[in-house]
Amino acid sequence: MRRVNHLATLSRAFSGAASHQRLVQGAAMISTYAASNSQCFASRIAESFRISNPPVARGVTGTMFFSVAASSLAQEAQAKEAPPVEKLMPKDVVLYQYEACPFCNKVKAFLDYYNIPYKVVEVNPINKKEIKWSDYKKVPILKIDGEQMVDSSDIVDKLFQRIHPDNSVTDSDEERQWRGWVDNHLVHVLSPNIYRSVSEALESFDYITTHGNFSFTERLVAKYAGATAMYFVSKKLKKRHNITDERAALYGAAETWVDALKGRQYLGGLKPNLADLAVFSVLRPIRYLKSGKDMVEHTRIGEWYSRMENAVGEPSRIKA
Repeated sequence: MRRVNHLATLSRAFSGAASHQRLVQGAAMISTYAASNSQCFASRIAESFRISNPPVARGVTGTMFFSVAASSLAQEAQAKEAPPVEKLMPKDVVLYQYEACPFCNKVKAFLDYYNIPYKVVEVNPINKKEIKWSDYKKVPILKIDGEQMVDSSDIVDKLFQRIHPDNSVTDSDEERQWRGWVDNHLVHVLSPNIYRSVSEALESFDYITTHGNFSFTERLVAKYAGATAMYFVSKKLKKRHNITDERAALYGAAETWVDALKGRQYLGGLKPNLADLAVFSVLRPIRYLKSGKDMVEHTRIGEWYSRMENAVGEPSRIKA
C-alpha cells in the first residue's frame, strides 16, 4: 500500500507538468524510489528500447537510474501482397517483441505486408521471463514452426528468401543502402524528437507503457521515470549525433527519403521493397504522436506514408 501511495503522489506531481523544475523534482522522487526497489530496473528498461551505454546523472537523494530508451502508380500496386501460401506455409509464427522497439516493428511490417498471420508475445523488459528459453536475450525473436530467427535485418532477409527462393540477391545496392540508412541514421533522429519536451516525453511513454508488458507498478515507474530520463538524455543524444535542431533533423530525414524516391511511388517502383518497409516500420509508431504529425505537416513525406499504410494494410497479427 505504501508503494501505491508513493506512486500516486508521483503521478500527481507529474500531472500537468509544464516546467523544468517540476521535472527535476520528479526525477529526484523517482531516483529514491528506484534505488530502494530495483538496482537493475533501469538497465533492463534501457535495453528494451535498444540503446546502450546509458549516461547516468546524480541527484540530491540518489542516482538517476534510468537510461535512454530507444533507442518509415497503379491502384492495384497499393494492395497487400497475397500470402505466399505455396512457398511459405508456416503453421505457427510467433514474434517475441517490445511494442515500441523499432527493430521489432521492422519484422511486423514485413509480416503485415506479406499477410503472414503471426502471434505476438510481449516480453517483460524487467525479467524477460518470456524468452528465458532462448540463449538470445534480445528482441525481436521470431519462431516459425519452432525455428528461431534473430536480428531484425537477418529475419527479414531469411523470410524474403523463403518467400522468393528464385531471387539469388535479397536486395539491390540502392535498397541495401537505404536499409542501412534507416538503422544508422533515421532511428537516431527519432529519440531527440519524441522526447523533445516534457509533454512529448510523457506522450511517448504513455504509448510505450500502454502497449508494453508491465505490471501496474512497473507501468507507473517506467512511464514517469522514462519520461524524466528521456527529457534529459535526449539532449545528450542530440550532441552525440550532431543534431542542433531536433525537428529540422527529422524534417531533413523525411525530405532526404522523398528525394531518394526520385518521383517513384515507392523506392521499389510500383510496389514497396524492403527499404520502403524499413522506413515505414520505424515511422509507424510515431506517426500519430506530435513529432509524427509535425513531420507529415511540414514535409512531403505524407503522400508516400499514406500509400505505404494502404499497401501494408491491416496487421495480420492473430489476436489472442
